[in-house]
Amino acid sequence: MAEFNLSSDDVLLRRDLIAIGLTDRDIHLRVVAGDLTRLRHGAYVATELVKEFGDVEMARARARAVLRRAHPTAVLSHQTALSEHGVDAWGVGFDETHLTRTDGRPGRREAGVVHHRATLGRRWWVVRDGVRATHPARAAIEVATAHGAEAGLVAACGVLNRELTTLAELQEVAKDAMRWPGSLGTRLVLARADARLTNVAEARVWHFFFEHGIARPEPQVEVRDAHGNLLGIVDFLWRALGVFLEFDGRIKYDSHRRPGESLADYLMREKRREEQICVEKGWICIRITWADLQRPAVLARRIRKVLESRMRVA
Repeated sequence: MAEFNLSSDDVLLRRDLIAIGLTDRDIHLRVVAGDLTRLRHGAYVATELVKEFGDVEMARARARAVLRRAHPTAVLSHQTALSEHGVDAWGVGFDETHLTRTDGRPGRREAGVVHHRATLGRRWWVVRDGVRATHPARAAIEVATAHGAEAGLVAACGVLNRELTTLAELQEVAKDAMRWPGSLGTRLVLARADARLTNVAEARVWHFFFEHGIARPEPQVEVRDAHGNLLGIVDFLWRALGVFLEFDGRIKYDSHRRPGESLADYLMREKRREEQICVEKGWICIRITWADLQRPAVLARRIRKVLESRMRVA
């Protein structure tokens, strides 16, 4: 993920470019030449500032363009606000910028922008990196009501793990949101949210455990040898059964690889870590991937089979 250091002042509206003497043809030619990047209709940015940006960073850039023309009371909300808070989201789209209107105007959609209307007290919005965005707790609940329990749980765990909010604040927002469309799913989100879950993958696996009635393990457990030396941290552990679960995915590679370490080197190091834990503790490991979460019934049967076999041994 590229470093994001784009400010609202970096966004150039058509009127700004016209004011310095450019014509519409000049603007078009600069876009074609690659000097300017069009963020949305009538809004541009110097290409060199955004050339390394991925989808999320470009969504944040577009949000700044939207705010340049938005009503002064509008604030970024939903997944757009989550991105501003540095929280990863899942199950949501980033092709639209979400705003919450606080001026009493009705919500509406326009090209690339969704306007929500709400009563938004000063407590529930903040200024971050120079832009107005809903408070992390509110943004998480907004995602839950708009996109369902799993997406909401990912958002809630994200803001809790980063210590951007508290469970009490999430509960307060959820209470205020009781009459919002889709608010029934917030009950599940609040019951399942856990600050120990460090990324999207872990939050989705946690949701999977609840949905399929699998006994919930301990998340993010430090494992030490007989001398107290740290062998590693496992994603999930059924301690009484001696079973731990690890998620294999790009998230872990990006987060935990060492400087200069290739994917092959990282995977070999992970394999040695797993073997060391299994030998030292007498445990067994279940490894899963994104593809496994696409076949939840099959995955649930596989995990239950392993857990039941360890129950018989115990």
